[in-house]
Amino acid sequence: MDLELKSRTAVVTGASIGIGRAIARGLAQEGVRVVGVARRKELLETLVAEVKAAGGTVIPVIQDIVAEGAADKLAATAISELGHVDILVNNAGGSRPLPVDAPDSAWDEAITLNFTSYRKVAHALLPQMIQRNWGRIINITGKSEPEGLNAAFAAKAAVHAWAKGLSREVGKHGITVNCIPPGRIMSEQIRRNYPEDYRERFAEEEIPVGYWGEPEDLAALAIFLASPRARYITGTVIPVDGGLRRYQF
Repeated sequence: MDLELKSRTAVVTGASIGIGRAIARGLAQEGVRVVGVARRKELLETLVAEVKAAGGTVIPVIQDIVAEGAADKLAATAISELGHVDILVNNAGGSRPLPVDAPDSAWDEAITLNFTSYRKVAHALLPQMIQRNWGRIINITGKSEPEGLNAAFAAKAAVHAWAKGLSREVGKHGITVNCIPPGRIMSEQIRRNYPEDYRERFAEEEIPVGYWGEPEDLAALAIFLASPRARYITGTVIPVDGGLRRYQF
């Protein structure tokens, strides 16, 4: 299927590793010019070289998206590099398990990283999407079945609610807003925190398809949602988890 993405432009945050890297690479393979945003310069540079060798374009932007004024700065940089931004993939974030007596500062940091930064970057890029009557906002979020207290899960739930409301406001402008909660997707952090024997046992007992996903498994959906082909899909939360979740809706 031709996804009709050639000549489109995109911003992908958290683009240096894992899911963000796979999405940035996949979009570039479809002919999208991508601004890849991350803090780790070396990893981002290897992505740029990898994509260039395959005939695609990723423009590296080294930036911490939670810094003061970061969203407006990123929007200005991306528009300067690309002319306009058609697609935003909010991906940068991180798990934040907290004790019950965690200080407010820990909660504030987690909410800023996993919700506020998403909202700010999206709202900074929205005016030019509205002006052009086209846009895609895709948020990589998190599951709704936390094993314990984790501020990132609370923040991602806020993203789901915000994204649903936003989708109803901007649909008339040809802009869609969707969320993708990953299941157990292999990453640098997963390999570091979960030994192979645990991963095998967990997959056998808990994941219906029987294995942990790869970043490309999620990237395939993100790239489709970014395309004109997905014009009638908005306000959704679509898990990519191999059937891990136990509820119907």
